[in-house]
Parts: sequence; structure tokens; C-alpha cells
Amino acid sequence: MSLLNHTHTPSTRARGQTRTRPSGPPAGAPAAPVEAPTANGLGLAGATALVVGSIVGVGIFNLPTSLAGYGPITLISMGLTTIGAVALAALFAALSRRLPAHGGPYAYARVAFGNRVGFANAWSYWITAWAGNAAIAVGWVLYVEVFINKGQAKLWSILLVLVGLWVPALINLSGLRNMDSFQRVTTILKFAALAFMAVVGLFYIKSANFSPWNASGGSAMSAIGGGMAIALFSYLGVETAAVAAAKVRDPDRNVPRATMLGTLATAVVYMLSLVAVFGIVPSSKLADSSAPFSTAVNAMFGGTFWGNVMAAVVIISGIGALNGWTMITAEMPRAAAEDGVFPEQFKRLNRHGSAGFGIVVSTALASIAMVINYLGSDGETVFTTLVLMTGITAAIPYAFSALAQLKWRVADQRKLETPRFIRDMIVAVLSLVFSVLFIWYSRDTGHSFWVYWAPFFMTIGAFLLGIPVYRAQRNKMREPQSVPPYR
Repeated sequence: MSLLNHTHTPSTRARGQTRTRPSGPPAGAPAAPVEAPTANGLGLAGATALVVGSIVGVGIFNLPTSLAGYGPITLISMGLTTIGAVALAALFAALSRRLPAHGGPYAYARVAFGNRVGFANAWSYWITAWAGNAAIAVGWVLYVEVFINKGQAKLWSILLVLVGLWVPALINLSGLRNMDSFQRVTTILKFAALAFMAVVGLFYIKSANFSPWNASGGSAMSAIGGGMAIALFSYLGVETAAVAAAKVRDPDRNVPRATMLGTLATAVVYMLSLVAVFGIVPSSKLADSSAPFSTAVNAMFGGTFWGNVMAAVVIISGIGALNGWTMITAEMPRAAAEDGVFPEQFKRLNRHGSAGFGIVVSTALASIAMVINYLGSDGETVFTTLVLMTGITAAIPYAFSALAQLKWRVADQRKLETPRFIRDMIVAVLSLVFSVLFIWYSRDTGHSFWVYWAPFFMTIGAFLLGIPVYRAQRNKMREPQSVPPYR
């Protein structure tokens, strides 16, 4: 059954004014440095593993089924999405070099446009993190059910998703060292699985499987755009090293390098492995597969043994992604809480140095979102709805990060001739354009009105929940500091 479970038919305001705490730094003061990381913080290898491990979850392993209704034309979608992802990586690398601030996209939006926009971006990205965890866990269960609950009984599926959400939460609650070790091991395994398909799988391609090229029945533009919205989820995570800058040693050096290294390595194996899967398995068969990479491996070697091995690796991959994203669900609100933008409970650390309150609350919200979606839909539709929702909520802080870069670079150029101006402006514009496109195409096409617009309805509902939080915090927010000079 298709992960989309449908026929794929075409289908700022000014800076907020806030009262400041007397204890806050004066307006225009130099930007505060990131809190000094501990000696056992993430180095370059650990930060790169965080980026790769957060990007490569189960999204890419479920993606061929999600895209099958559009057909192989979505390889163009993936190529364009990859360009957008690399542009975003370059954007965050540049921004984190200039402002290696805890919170990443939230911090950039807040410093550039004020507390009101900063809160909206922190809230939006936080939704991305916990709703994305719900989506990863749902997609993860589709591979778990290769071995157990093969009939996909809904109650058992829900219980398995809860296991997938809360085991990584417990790992994170036990401290950074355990989280880092687990992340490195799972990252190696998942990258090896993709690299295997990206290299060996190319020898099993049959050109006939790329026909029909556009299976959607709609225009090529509509098919490519729809595919891009779904493919975005597979690249969420390019910014995670910037978000967790407080956990990274030497962040102004290691965060940009980890961001680019992790994104480029992932992009290469993504594109090659998708070409292989579409060339090995016809789109009509992919559309009915709940574990497309396992289906492709079985087609390569016959039988089911190696497909089961692939499924086991994907299960490990999913837990690794949930492990990394669970840390992010706590680090974003923690960064906002340190500025008075989120409630202070989010900045409290447990005895292991983990933001326990943020981890527990975020995992609880992911659990609730998952259960609500399962009540009315099957696992594949739940996965797609959550994927499209996180595409919207991620694209908002991505867009504001691009706007911040544009604002700062124009101001830089007025003061002095700065190097790399054209490159930075092109990267920022590309990032902004892709962010807007991702929002526009995040509709669940081929369904009834309520399901079609469900990603937007869920996003609006999640944002409405933020209104009382903003009202409670608006008089406690410290004034944003000024952006450091260009370097």
C-alpha cells in the first residue's frame, strides 16, 4: 500500500516590541557567546554524525513508496530538493559561523527581527521537531511490521510507535555521552545501507522500470512540485548542528563544517540510492510496498532474507534519527527559555545534564499527535500527513533564516565591500524560494477536503496553542542582542 494511500493528482512584519527585564542586556550590546560547551561536548565527528543521523531517518527509506504515485519523474523532484537542501546547509553554515548561537534558526530570526518573530520561529521549529518525531516513529513501525504485527492491527501499531518514541527519550535523559555514542553507531549502519544501495543497486537497474515517467496523470510541473514537498522531509535536519551549538565544541568552526559535510555526504547517497530503487522496482509495485528498500533488495537477490536484513538496518536507522531529534526537541525550547521567550522550565537540566522537561513534554506531544492521527487513518496516511505538516513548520524558520541573512548581508555591503557577497545572496534567495515552495506544495493531494488540507489545519491548530504561551512570556523576554559583524 502506498505511503500516501491515494492517487497523486495535481493538485513579517516589523520587529515586535516587547518590554524587557531590567536584568537583560541593553539593546545593541554585542551578541552573547554560546554557552561554553563541556569538555565532552560534540566534536566535528559527533556533530557530523548528529547532522547525518538526524537527516537519515526512515523518511528516505519510505520515500520511494511515497513518490511512486507520481512516478520516476520525482527523481527530478529529489534533485531540486537536494539543491534546496545544499543551499540551506550553506545558509546555516554561514549563519552559524557569524552567530554560533544556541537555537540556530530561532536565534537568527530573533536577532534579526525581534522577540515576536523569534517566538513564532521557535514555536514553529519546536512543532517540526516533535511532530517530525511522530512521523519518523510511524514510518519506523512500517519496517518493524515486516517482522511483527504483519496485519498492522492499529492498537499494536500505536504501541510500537510509543516504544519508538520513548526509548530514544530515555537514552537522551541518561546524558549526552550515551546519546552521542548511540548516534555514532546508528549513523554508521544507516549510511552503510544507503551506500550499499547507491553503489551495488545501480548494477540491477532496468531502464523499462523508468516508464511511465510521469504516472500522476497530471502535469509534469504539478508532479515535480508535489514530489518536492514530500521529499523535503527526508532532508530535515541540515540545521541540527546549529540548533545544538551549545553542545558542540568550538561551534563557530565545527558547526559550519559538520553542516556541509553531513548534508553533502547524505545528498550523494540519497540521489544514487533513489535512482537504484526506481530502476530496480516498477513504480506500480513500489506503490504497494510498505518497505520499498527491502522490496528492492529482494528483487536484486531473490527470496526475503536480504530484504529482512535491510528492514532491520532501517529499524536501527529510525531509532538513531529519533535519538538525534529527541535532543533537538529539547534544545530549541531550551535556547528560547534562556532568552525568556519560552517558559523557564525548559532550561532546567537533570542530573545527567539533559533538558529533561523539554524531552518529556516534546515526546508526550509527539505521542498525542500520533494517536490522534491514527484514530482516523491508517499508518501510511498518518505518516504522510505528519510529513507534510513538518514541511510547513520547518519551512517557516528556514525562510526567516534566509531573510535574516539577506537583511544582514545588504547592511554589510552598505558599510564596506565584503567578500562572498554574491554567493551569500544567491544562497539566501534560493533558500527562501525553496522554503515558500515547500509550504505551497504541502497539501495531501488526492484526498477529500479535510485530508487534503489536514497538514495546514494541524499547523494552524499547533500555532494557536502557542498564543497563550506567548502572552504569558511577552513581558519576560530579554531584548535581542545585535548581530556580530561580518567575518
